[in-house]
Amino acid sequence: MSKAARAARAARSVPGSGPGSRPLRTLIPAGGGGPGPPLGPILGQRGVPIAAFCQDFNERSRDVKAGVPLRVRLLVHPDRSYDLSIGPPPTSYFLKAIAGIEKGAARPGHEEVGVVSLKHLYEVALAKRRDPALATRGTPLPALVGSLLGSARSLGLRVVPRADAEDCAAFQRRRREQEAAMAEEEEGGGAKKK
Repeated sequence: MSKAARAARAARSVPGSGPGSRPLRTLIPAGGGGPGPPLGPILGQRGVPIAAFCQDFNERSRDVKAGVPLRVRLLVHPDRSYDLSIGPPPTSYFLKAIAGIEKGAARPGHEEVGVVSLKHLYEVALAKRRDPALATRGTPLPALVGSLLGSARSLGLRVVPRADAEDCAAFQRRRREQEAAMAEEEEGGGAKKK
């Protein structure tokens, strides 16, 4: 086998590095690029120099608040170089931050875990509109707000026309009281069965 054929075979054998390869898409916390799992093994399989990638990613995401999940698109070339593009956080991150919740509802549509206003959805839509992936689609702003409305409902958020800080605080207080009552009911029910 000639040297050229051997080099071509080696380039084809590296997963994710061929001319028709698909880019790697993942979420990485800002400033959290490290060689450990899950990022290290994914990069190692594709032949990407892990230390160089982590340094490059952490350098590019240094202006973003640490721990914010960022959408990362990585295209690996046959010579093991790569193109890295970093996008904004996912929609659910924005919605959960606005509503002040850790996670969405366990049963969306049956329970509400927070409140957001249409103004909040409009602000998120403006932030998401700067995303290059959405900009190429040419999605109009009203359609983007409608999509965010559906995302908010699927997280268990109630969307109201207007909401101020007092309304949100009152809703969160009622929600904590409901959760405490449900926890007491479960504990009380468990004690009676014993």
